[in-house]
Amino acid sequence: MDLEERKKALRQEIKAAAVALDEGYTKEADLQIFRHVAGLPEYEQAGTLFCFVGTSSEIDTAPILEDALRKGKRVGVPKCTARGIMEVREIRSLGDLEAGKYGILEPGAEAPVIQPEEINLAIVPCMSCSHDGRRLGYGGGYYDRYLVRTRAVKAVICRERIMRADIPVEPHDQLMDMVISEHGVRRLGSR
Repeated sequence: MDLEERKKALRQEIKAAAVALDEGYTKEADLQIFRHVAGLPEYEQAGTLFCFVGTSSEIDTAPILEDALRKGKRVGVPKCTARGIMEVREIRSLGDLEAGKYGILEPGAEAPVIQPEEINLAIVPCMSCSHDGRRLGYGGGYYDRYLVRTRAVKAVICRERIMRADIPVEPHDQLMDMVISEHGVRRLGSR
């Protein structure tokens, strides 16, 4: 089995595991993850935050987005512009979001673009990740293509029960600076 086939099989396995998670666990885990993110010095100091908008199967990032907006941070969320390509667009409230490609909430076309070099902290999604910062995305390459262009601190958020030690990586896969789960923050590398 080649690397792509391994990733595809792992995605199917993790998707099934994620669907089977108890709702009480996911709500509590998401709340703890929010608290860990909000307690980061990098979060407190970030003038510009990039954070994904969680879907029903992902971590609920609304508390992170709302907290950042309330604190006066510049908040950017992803907007898909072409296959495998995304931009970060500024929002001023969650009301600025609308259903985009794939039914994922994203800013409208009029939302201002935030350049990669303007971002201080990026909160990154995953299907799963390892404790050492290897991330398994959804297979489109959107984040790997984008994150290579920014010097922002990259923090992946993941529920502990779907984390895996056997995440395969390819040369283009971006490693994270920190891994945040409900159990806490793991800092990696030189940051």
